[in-house]
Amino acid sequence: MTPDEFYASAGTVADLAYVDTGSPAGRDATRTALFLHGVGTSSYLWRHVIAEVSPETRCVALDLPLHGRSQARPDLSLGAVADVVEEFCAALGLTGVDLVANDTGGAIAQIFAARHPERLRTFTLTNCDTHDNIPPEAFKGTIELAAAGELAPLGSALVEDPALIRTSAGLGEGFERPELFDDATVNDYREAFVRPVFGTMESARRFEQMLTSMGPEDLLSIEDDLRRLNVPTLVVWGTGDVFFDVRWAYWLLGAIPGATEVVELEGAKLFFPDQRAGELVPHLRRHWAAH
Repeated sequence: MTPDEFYASAGTVADLAYVDTGSPAGRDATRTALFLHGVGTSSYLWRHVIAEVSPETRCVALDLPLHGRSQARPDLSLGAVADVVEEFCAALGLTGVDLVANDTGGAIAQIFAARHPERLRTFTLTNCDTHDNIPPEAFKGTIELAAAGELAPLGSALVEDPALIRTSAGLGEGFERPELFDDATVNDYREAFVRPVFGTMESARRFEQMLTSMGPEDLLSIEDDLRRLNVPTLVVWGTGDVFFDVRWAYWLLGAIPGATEVVELEGAKLFFPDQRAGELVPHLRRHWAAH
């Protein structure tokens, strides 16, 4: 599925773009799965998961500000983006949500869940920033480039030559065997992930600002509330991730009272919801059915 095909029925709320599979006859219209991606990707990350579960569940995938087809916001800090998620849910009247998140979207989801537990029916976290592990050690080089104003021109090179995605430190390392991606795949990632943040120098500079604003403060500020979160929570973690070690999955299991289990996916990397959606989906279905 190309990005254009994925976004063919996309809608907007204010300046936020999202994909909504709707709730036709035969689907459980009483619940909605809401998917959040991380920095440098977009809702396109969830296309394979959505394709599998949308026949039985309404699926909404939001493009976070500055990403995908959403516009930037003045404040791109984690806490501010969590407020954007609440704004989005309020606009669409989303309650009883099955929230699923990855990467930085997981940090945003933790803040959102801690602030608005009433919105959630269940919670699922995949590899993501946790506690004070933000930015993770393996991503600090990218943050340093952003702080020096050197990331924007590197991102422009990715737009011009998407083959570089196969070896890029920030994006390529999130995939298993990116060197095997064919040209169509890297072009799709360029259009869905890279061009929205690096397509213009203005957006690239805003992306640099977003990255350099990310620190542990917003996550630490909600930790007491997170430790009171009784929403049924599943943690699914790829063990091959260079950014987020599996020990953080067990930190979440111990911190969130509603957490039920950790499922480890052997060798899976950060973006396994894209590459190994078929392994994630059965766990989502089981978690949702139990609650």
